[in-house]
Amino acid sequence: MSLKNLFAAKDMTLGAPWKRIMEFSIPMLLGNLAQQLYNTADSVIVGHYVGDNALAAVGSAMPILNLLLALFVGISTGAGIVVSQSFGAKDRDGLSKAIGNCIALSVIATVVIMVVGPLITMPMLKLLGTPSSIIDWCAQYLNIYFLGIVGFFFYNMLSGILRGLGDSMSALGFLLIAAALNVVLDLWFVQKMGVAGVSLATVISQGISAVFCYLKLAKMQEHFDLGLKTMKLVPSMAGRILRIGVPSGITQAIMATAGMVVLNLTNAMGETVIACNVIVMRVDGFAMMPNLTFGQAMSVYTGQNVGAQKFGRVNQGVKQGTIIAATFATTITLILLLFSPYLFRLFTSTPELIDLATRMIRIMAVGYICVSVTQVLGGVMRGAGDTVSPMWISFISTIFIRIPVAYGLAWLTRNELNPHGQPAALFGSLMFSWVMGMVLSVIVFSIGKWKKKMRLSMAQ
Repeated sequence: MSLKNLFAAKDMTLGAPWKRIMEFSIPMLLGNLAQQLYNTADSVIVGHYVGDNALAAVGSAMPILNLLLALFVGISTGAGIVVSQSFGAKDRDGLSKAIGNCIALSVIATVVIMVVGPLITMPMLKLLGTPSSIIDWCAQYLNIYFLGIVGFFFYNMLSGILRGLGDSMSALGFLLIAAALNVVLDLWFVQKMGVAGVSLATVISQGISAVFCYLKLAKMQEHFDLGLKTMKLVPSMAGRILRIGVPSGITQAIMATAGMVVLNLTNAMGETVIACNVIVMRVDGFAMMPNLTFGQAMSVYTGQNVGAQKFGRVNQGVKQGTIIAATFATTITLILLLFSPYLFRLFTSTPELIDLATRMIRIMAVGYICVSVTQVLGGVMRGAGDTVSPMWISFISTIFIRIPVAYGLAWLTRNELNPHGQPAALFGSLMFSWVMGMVLSVIVFSIGKWKKKMRLSMAQ
């Protein structure tokens, strides 16, 4: 394969399904890992240069950030699905309208968050019981992120479009550049601005990756038209993107809401547990990347094949994609069980914190295998146009299972040393929700509502 073809749109409706999935997934996995470096670099650098409390501040800010951005990340998911279906159907006009409307929706989302985000930052932090020792740092981190949110939105939307076209290599290249820049800027800004500096570094880096994505799309007009005319909102196309994307966004918002509700419990346990939660979730972010990647890959694979009306290939992809994802997840589980103490030393040199984080990640480790199945099946359902079923699965497993289990275990494990419960309640509840999410996904997938959506998607 030539270098030019490597960075071109790819047709996933031809060839062995497992090969197409892997060709698409590996660059995207590396890209997702690079994306994760943004927040991880923030945590590592803040933890070493400012201290454990600053590390806790960055972590406490993330659930609020995730909640406010969730709906718009979901819209980018819907964009990728619509683009993949139009590309698979070889519908140039539909593809042009889809891409143009995606960009227009990104502009609207950017304006909304730039206005709303800074207004609600401090009230939300107080509502969650953020300790006074870190609340100002949290607010600084969030306000800079919200005011510079344009890069985040446009990178997520434009890279989603590139992936919908089957081009995961370009997004990888742009992210690697941006991730390297982010680390350099982190080291520079943190010495001048503290916690606020790492937020500014992330905003600048994301903006640069978004510019690269747009320039790449501008060079791919053999497949679609890109200009101000195509960026005019078309109600039918914007509605289709939102119908598919909003349930995905609600899914992300549900997870973020659950994280915030549990964060209230985490904050009550004190700064050490907060910092533990931060570094566990940073390692979790990397451990979860293959699962999320294969879920995204299955959405694109399914979307293109639905567009081409090759429904038999979808069923082949489900089987082969599940085996690949479960194999990756099993490998990651073994790595976490064996090497987690060494990973946490990247974030902190505090022995008690390393020991606590190691015990917590080992509680969660086996759950990653369950998540791999959930993500593949959810990706297929979303690619077929059924984004509502994964939404309900997420709602039940997080709101009705994780939150009650977390608070119930915390109440049962109270003692003089831990008056609000033991940290194992936080992570044990998460692992249990992952197991139940897999069970629900298998049941819903077997019922087959997604198959009806698959055959109706192109008629919408």
